[in-house]
Amino acid sequence: MCFSAEASFGAGALLSVIGIATIKQVQDRSQFPFALLPFVFAFQQFSEGFVWITLADANFASWQYIPIYIFIVIAQVVWPVLVPLAILLMERDAKRRKILTFLLIIGITLAAYHIFCLFNYNVYAEIKSFHIYYALYYPHPKPFLDATFYLIPTIMSPFFSSIKKMKILGTLIFFSFIVSLVFFTDYVLSVWCFFAAIISGVIYLILKQPVGLLKIEKIQAGL
Repeated sequence: MCFSAEASFGAGALLSVIGIATIKQVQDRSQFPFALLPFVFAFQQFSEGFVWITLADANFASWQYIPIYIFIVIAQVVWPVLVPLAILLMERDAKRRKILTFLLIIGITLAAYHIFCLFNYNVYAEIKSFHIYYALYYPHPKPFLDATFYLIPTIMSPFFSSIKKMKILGTLIFFSFIVSLVFFTDYVLSVWCFFAAIISGVIYLILKQPVGLLKIEKIQAGL
């Protein structure tokens, strides 16, 4: 499978439509950040579409760092925080909230580290073999440890939610990461974000559950 500006813009457009439909499914204020996830994915895919354009056309080369940094900030700063936060706000079980809070702290710590790196180390992107390769010159004495800390808040959070179908979302995102890692090793950041964006359509199904489900969860949690 090859990817292109058209694929990124197409994914962004599709996710925008899904985002509108998802927002309409919001039944409680606590669900709103979670419902915004498809829109954030859409914005990220649109930004990568512009990365393709600025890398492929020398006339736009001077603008390439704007969409590059937008894409990376969303991938490495926004997602580790927004995913556990959005799920935490919806969670009614006290024990699960404590776990999600811990995952959120990990995400915030990782996001702060990435912000520091983005301000102090070089970043660039290039088109290689029909994919975008992002070169991040961060100090990574233990890259496996850094990757693990990234996966914990972004992938594990759905598995600790009591909300039905949330684990389906976590499972799909996890397997999309494995596929990206195995078959697109040098392009994991770009390819995984693309797969995760498409998978985020499951968010619509999660919020489409009957309004009574949220009330039942509150009663079971003693709220």
